[in-house]
Order: sequence, then C-alpha cells, then structure tokens
Amino acid sequence: MAKKDKPQKKKKGRSVQDLIGIRTFTKYGLATNKGELLFYLVSPTNISVLSHTNIEIKIRHLMMVLSAIPDIEITCTDSSECFDDNKSYLNGRLSEEQNPKVRKIIKKDIDFLDHIQMEMATARQFLFIARLKDRKDKQTFEAANRIEKTISEQGFEVRRMKKADIKRFLALYFEASMNGESMPDTDGGQFYEADDDEDSED
Repeated sequence: MAKKDKPQKKKKGRSVQDLIGIRTFTKYGLATNKGELLFYLVSPTNISVLSHTNIEIKIRHLMMVLSAIPDIEITCTDSSECFDDNKSYLNGRLSEEQNPKVRKIIKKDIDFLDHIQMEMATARQFLFIARLKDRKDKQTFEAANRIEKTISEQGFEVRRMKKADIKRFLALYFEASMNGESMPDTDGGQFYEADDDEDSED
C-alpha cells in the first residue's frame, strides 16, 4: 500500500510591510530592515529667476552638504496626489465612447482633473534622507540635529519631518492617498482603540 503524501504546511505569505522593508515609526523617523531613516524636507529654489553666478553658488552649497554627509540620499516627489493615470483612463474611454451625452460627461471629468492638478499637483518636494544604523536614542537625537544644522548652514530652508509628514510622503509615494497623515499607524488600529475604549467603560 502506497504511503499517503504528507500534507504540506502552508507557507506564511509576506506582508506588504515586509516586502518594502518598513518595520515601524520611531521617535525621530522610520525604522527599516536596513537601519533608521531620518527625513528632511528641503524647500525648492526657483533657479529660473537666479543669475548664472547664483546657480553656481547653490550647486557649490549642495556639494558642501554632500561632502559633509556623504551617505545622505535625495529624492524628489510630487507634493500632492498625481492624476495622470486617471486622465489616461478617461482619455481612453473618450476615444471609445460613441454616446455624445456620455462623452460630454467624460470631458467634464477630464477638465475637472486638469483644474485641480493645476492647483495642487504641479509642485515638487525634495527630501534629504539620512540612514543611521545601530545608534542609541541619544546618538540618534544628536545626529538628527547635526544633519539638519549642516543642511541649514549651506543656505537651504530645511526642517526634519515629523511622523505625520512621513506618513503623508509614504501615502503619496505609494499612490495610496493624499491624506496620509490621517491614516492609522496599523491597518485597522483605529477600530481596535475604539473597542478598547468601549471595554473600559463597562
């Protein structure tokens, strides 16, 4: 009699949080599988109104920052939600739609997206990101202040991003929401807290 195959144990799937390497928020930034990230929001400079000499000075200042903090990372993102995918879908629908009344509604939707994108999605935001490893709380605090001071001393308008700022950035980056700062730290966490409050009243 042939032996029955043993049922295979189902492997536990990896969460999105595991896949992107984020562990949790910290007092100063974001803990990941490769260290703690500190985020600094740097206000952009409109170089179109600067002289050639002043542009060279700005570049030199940036080089000074990179020399002082060689491991710093820089990213540029939309400062608010982007609607390009929505507009692309609506334009595709418009080219296929035969009903003139429906076409009129689609055109109004496209015009509406153009209007709000012009108002809120044209600007960019620049982030300087420092990665720290194996630092104690006091060391992280000192490093966070030192990095911000170094960037500021080179003439850049900068501030370290707080938890709400980081949540909003992540929500925009992963195209989840333009109101990321109001999202719970843990999915469904707001309902768990509400249940706790109800239990404590009994």
